[in-house]
Amino acid sequence: MNITGLFFALLAIIGWSAYPTLVSYFGGKPVQGIFGATWGTLIVAIVLVLVTKMPMLHGANFWLAFFSGAAWAFGNVLTIMAFGMKDEAGNELGSAKAMPISTAFQITANVVWGVVMLGNWSSMTSKVLGFFAVVIILIGAYLTTYQEKKTAGNKQLLMKAVGVLLIAQIGYSLYGILPQYTHGTDGMHMFLPQAIGMAAFGLLVGLYETFKNSNNIFSQSVTYKQIFSGFFFAMAALGYLVSAQPAMLGLATGFVLSQVSIVGATVSGIIVMHVHKTGKEWSVISIGLVMIVAAAAVTAFI
Repeated sequence: MNITGLFFALLAIIGWSAYPTLVSYFGGKPVQGIFGATWGTLIVAIVLVLVTKMPMLHGANFWLAFFSGAAWAFGNVLTIMAFGMKDEAGNELGSAKAMPISTAFQITANVVWGVVMLGNWSSMTSKVLGFFAVVIILIGAYLTTYQEKKTAGNKQLLMKAVGVLLIAQIGYSLYGILPQYTHGTDGMHMFLPQAIGMAAFGLLVGLYETFKNSNNIFSQSVTYKQIFSGFFFAMAALGYLVSAQPAMLGLATGFVLSQVSIVGATVSGIIVMHVHKTGKEWSVISIGLVMIVAAAAVTAFI
């Protein structure tokens, strides 16, 4: 067991637990959420480099990290859009429902790539245990979306959200996969180039919104409030980037552990956004969350 890797995975859990709820809480348009998150991350990355005096990456390593960050930003724009999608009655999907769906897609994609392409979970026993752990996590994620009273609008909204989140998964997959192909570096050194890629994409969508839609997001306070949510994402991004490296936990285990954040994101999303849940709904959601934590814990020992 790699204790350092587990520590950084814990940072990812804490950061990603708070991040989606803060994005929903501060509100605004998806473009404001992505600008705030990416520039908050860039601020943290610059401070980290100045404090540690790490040299800047160059060549292929820089661009792999850069484009992984831009890919994440692409995926996150669509995910934040899913947070704000509404049914016919005007009920918002919210992070509490969108995050479990997104998590299920991300776990599946990253684990498959880590095991098949990168050789994670090398023994047959590890593969079998890991497979069952992932299945349990997916079932748990599904349970966290449980609603006692379903309507046609609820189902239609979820189907639309699934389509958006599937497209977002392209960006999230590249975010996790591209850094695995760097050489002679580590997650700490990749963090600033990755943050620059994120911030570049965030700035582009901000400028597009300002000039194309005549909506100057740079003059609105909510845009800068979202930078605070970016600080928590920065914690998560750094934690995940380091823990998922081959010398730490590897992509499969590092990513699965980081997604325990769904527990905090689901509970905080329900509480902070004042989403009403019946006693039965809380019971089913709690069972799902316990399944996620237990299964993720298994992967830490593979």
